[in-house]
Amino acid sequence: MLKWLLVLGVIWVIYQFFIKSKPLKNFQTDNKKESDAQDMIECARCGVYVELDEAILSNGRYYCSKECVEG
Repeated sequence: MLKWLLVLGVIWVIYQFFIKSKPLKNFQTDNKKESDAQDMIECARCGVYVELDEAILSNGRYYCSKECVEG
């Protein structure tokens, strides 16, 4: 009886240490990838897609460059 309890105890320790306590690495890296992705917007004049941070807003429309705003 004592041998079985010892074997079950060792199995439980191995399970707790190696299997159950692993951190979710993929979950953390996936969230980082999603937060690094930028929204893309289409230029109102030429149709080129640019990041929203780099786009120029003029008269309620987004443009990719000063040339598209002026032209």
